[in-house]
Amino acid sequence: MTLTLTVSDEVRALVPGFTHLAIEARGLVNGPSDEASSALLDEAARRLAERLDGRTPDQDPHVAAWRAAYTAFGAKPSRTRNSAEALARRALADGGLPRINRLVDAYNAISVAHLIPVGGEDLDRIEGAMRLVRATGEEEFTTVAGGEETVEHPEPGEIVWCDARGVTCRRWNWRQGPRTRIDDGTTDALFLLESLAPMTRGELLAAGDELARALERVSPGARITVRDPE
Repeated sequence: MTLTLTVSDEVRALVPGFTHLAIEARGLVNGPSDEASSALLDEAARRLAERLDGRTPDQDPHVAAWRAAYTAFGAKPSRTRNSAEALARRALADGGLPRINRLVDAYNAISVAHLIPVGGEDLDRIEGAMRLVRATGEEEFTTVAGGEETVEHPEPGEIVWCDARGVTCRRWNWRQGPRTRIDDGTTDALFLLESLAPMTRGELLAAGDELARALERVSPGARITVRDPE
């Protein structure tokens, strides 16, 4: 069954021009990071350094657009950075990008190379449709703090991704909850690429195509479908 994704009118009114691209991948075989997934991350870090050419990630126009979007719904972009900026900063720092597992490495590499937020969800753990909404503050977000599971609530007006059970990602694309996270046992997954102007539609599609190829590289034989909302 194809997962339904919706973006609320409130979000579209607050941040006009937002668009996304979804990739469904089924029959995946995940596992610990390996030579292939590590190579994707190394190449992404090289491409990022070339793109920035000495600038900091927040000076990139697409990252700057995400910072403005965060400010629009009341978040502080220097304290809660969007996932693309946070990964880019790690890529440029000593130690570089973390190695998580083959699938996460693949989508993190695309995020860094294209400076675009990319998320991954285990399809078997999503309940009902996924919606991008402005939170009421009553929604539940299950996370882990101090090694123990805990429930938080988003701020009223905060932009969140949620399913029928609760919030799956807070502050748009800042922090994913562990409930739907991709792990070594994931076989079916949804990957979400999110963009704002000045990123063009062609650039978004190019990033999606590259992610599809990366998934095929780290998990040969997977059935991959690119879902273009337009």
